[in-house]
Amino acid sequence: MWSPRWRKAAAEDAAADGKAFNSLFGEILDWMLAPLLFLWPISIIVTHNVANSIANQPYDQALAVNVRAIARLVKVEGNLARVNFPAPARLILRADEDDTVYYQVLGFKGELLAGDKDIPPIAAPDNVEPDLVMFRDEQIAGEEVRVAYQFLQPVDGAPSRLVLLQVAETRNKRSTLASRVVTGVLLPQFAIIPIAVILVWLGLSRGIAPLNQLQTLIRRRRPSDLSPISVSGVPEEVRPLIIAFNDMMARLEENLQAQQRFIADAAHQMRTPLTGLRMQTDLALMETDPNQVHRSLVQISQSAERAGHLINQLLSLARAEASYEKIYAVERVDLESLLRNMLSDFVPRARQKNIDFGLETTGEPLIIDGNPVLLGELLKNLIDNAIKYTPEGGCVTVRTIATERAIVEVEDTGIGVPEADRERVFERFYRVLGSTESGSGLGLPIVREIADLHRATVSLIPNPSGKGTIAQVVFPRSRPEDEPTPTGERPPSP
Repeated sequence: MWSPRWRKAAAEDAAADGKAFNSLFGEILDWMLAPLLFLWPISIIVTHNVANSIANQPYDQALAVNVRAIARLVKVEGNLARVNFPAPARLILRADEDDTVYYQVLGFKGELLAGDKDIPPIAAPDNVEPDLVMFRDEQIAGEEVRVAYQFLQPVDGAPSRLVLLQVAETRNKRSTLASRVVTGVLLPQFAIIPIAVILVWLGLSRGIAPLNQLQTLIRRRRPSDLSPISVSGVPEEVRPLIIAFNDMMARLEENLQAQQRFIADAAHQMRTPLTGLRMQTDLALMETDPNQVHRSLVQISQSAERAGHLINQLLSLARAEASYEKIYAVERVDLESLLRNMLSDFVPRARQKNIDFGLETTGEPLIIDGNPVLLGELLKNLIDNAIKYTPEGGCVTVRTIATERAIVEVEDTGIGVPEADRERVFERFYRVLGSTESGSGLGLPIVREIADLHRATVSLIPNPSGKGTIAQVVFPRSRPEDEPTPTGERPPSP
């Protein structure tokens, strides 16, 4: 019962916060393109790193070949190491148009045997693997270089007797190759991304075409056509929405039918007192005897009072049948406090009929979630019926009972309700035969309507004393640990 109000409030809150979705198409497009645009810079960085790795591989192999070639020129004689590096070989090693090439051979004690002293030395590892060429990045004269190096150990030499061979070159060729790789990968992306956006746009347009067809189908309907929309041919994702929409239309049709029945019943019920008033007025105008005129005026006053009571009950019934969640706030209500505040209004009527009128409470707050205006209307109708149909000298007791539920009972010693009529009295304008009291037959239907709105049950129970009836309303009780329910929000389920 609370969900329509709660959903409307949620939609209004979302719209107020600027979070409402103006376009499902735009929302899907944003969520598809935003990750793509986010990942594009990341792909550029990854591509650049991969390109550098690819560019290093062939040039590292060339450096390793040079290191091994120099290693074959190193000779160890006793405690001395010598390098026979002819000039043509040195010229070939340095013959590079793009990069500057450095080489270095260090002896057992770190002395320079051949080459350039600009290459920074490196400490020897604990274990030297033969013919293993290693690589590292260094700087020479502020310029980045790639260094390939190898440690040579004589076959019969001590572990401390090592010869260090190093060949270094600047990174110009590597940077050029990496740039070409990155350019070759990224340039197609500049064309692919716009094409992907266009294809996504076309795909989404094609995907939401069934929604546009459904929109056209609904718009073509006549205003009075509330029949269900066929779910055949509807996309699976939209099918639950259409089913919920059909349920809403069914409830709307029920409300419209209820309003039509109410209007018909109200017109029928109002016709009788208005016709009586007209006849009594005509008779009063025709009378010349003051006593007869006074008697007619008394009857007119009584008829007007009955008509006013009927109109008030019709308005109460209309208010209870309406979607009151749009008008009235739902809050935590103390039933015992509500009863105490309203019982004083019935004391004069009870005294006129010499009725023993009392209230029995638990002495503690009895909290439920509801609307105090409608709850007051419910209790007022129950107490009004009990006093009206209890003869003079009778007894009417209003009591509250606290269990897992909140229970309100109105006990009287009146005429009672036959078992066959205990459900029918909740129908509109139905009155038990044999009753001498005037009434509209709307009091208990109003009670049932308000009880249903509050997820409560109402029933009539025979009085154990043998005379009268107990009207019992059982409400779902709010738990003490629940937070107060803010206006317009869905209260916790019982």
